[in-house]
Amino acid sequence: MRPARTTTGEGLGLEDAQASARSIAVCQRPDGMIPWFEGGHADPWNHVEAAMALDVAGLAEEAWAAYQWLVRRQLPEGGWFNYYAADGSVEDPRIDTNTCAYLATGAWHRYLLHGELAELGALWPAVDRAVELVLRCQRPDGTIRWSIDPDGRPGRYALLTGSSSVLSSLRCAVACAEALGEERPAWELAAGRLAHAIAHRPGAFEPKDEFAMDWYYPVLSGALEAPRAQARLAGGWRRFVIEGRGVRCVANQPWVTAAETAECAIALAALGQRARAESLLSWTASHRQADGSYLTGLVVPHGVSFPRDEATTYSAAAVVLAGDALARWTPAAGLLLGESLPEVVDLEAVVGVDGEDGAEPETDRGGAQRRSRARSEPQVPSSLQSPEATASHHSS
Repeated sequence: MRPARTTTGEGLGLEDAQASARSIAVCQRPDGMIPWFEGGHADPWNHVEAAMALDVAGLAEEAWAAYQWLVRRQLPEGGWFNYYAADGSVEDPRIDTNTCAYLATGAWHRYLLHGELAELGALWPAVDRAVELVLRCQRPDGTIRWSIDPDGRPGRYALLTGSSSVLSSLRCAVACAEALGEERPAWELAAGRLAHAIAHRPGAFEPKDEFAMDWYYPVLSGALEAPRAQARLAGGWRRFVIEGRGVRCVANQPWVTAAETAECAIALAALGQRARAESLLSWTASHRQADGSYLTGLVVPHGVSFPRDEATTYSAAAVVLAGDALARWTPAAGLLLGESLPEVVDLEAVVGVDGEDGAEPETDRGGAQRRSRARSEPQVPSSLQSPEATASHHSS
């Protein structure tokens, strides 16, 4: 690693990040799988995020074992199941498209860190199959259907957070292809169509704007021009941010989470708002435990952890990756800021930008799901929403 600064402006240091990565490694199973916590389940997206954090902290062997676990568990058609139980069995056989695409982000991150073309080549077949599977779920309007049911039927609708995450992964996949001398022009076109949908077709997505991820993920994806991205973050700030505490997971709940706070800090940094990003990231200190792990969420104002005493590997990973993005500890620090990635093809001037067949976007409105980790985050019980009840719960 080649650290440019030892800490972020608000004090998160490389040694802190290394301790957090060790807390992730403690949870890693011998076969390489990284669950949310010891004895918990794993999903492909958060598994990759945790592997990236391990790599940032110098735990390269553990990170590689995590990637190899994904390679071994990849399904013939190119995807992975939603959740794997602690014993390695399948807990949820649905396939989530954005979690499948995320291996491309991990592969490119690994290459930026180590520069090992052979490693990238070893991951490439899995990346290639995963991206092809995901793009078979692209709708005529450019959006990505969020899931594939166990019987093989694609989901009926697209999600803004999921599609934004897929866009970032597609850009990484194209970068991987270019590094390996592969040509994937169809991927570039698909990314451009998806970016256009994110930027200009909000009605094409299942409405889930009460979740913070739908607020800042379009910014993280790189789909929005800077002025619009800045306006988007500014417009949702009061709704989603509790000053001095963090980012709410859900707009109408007094529940701030370490992962959402760290990811939002990355979005700010991507727009050049470094001081604000460092301040936001510093608020995750209230989630930090003595071993470097991070509590998933806290109910404010009394700071009761929710779920009770739950510290998750993805929360620690998000903070580590945000710390790297701000402090530039590694050569991969700029990846989540959009650096090292190919520009998205501008489809404004391309005929048929709204769909290959001119079809109108689908408007079905089924019950939406969010990214894997967020789907299982429960709503904060009403009993925790009053200061009196929160104080009582805290003392129990």
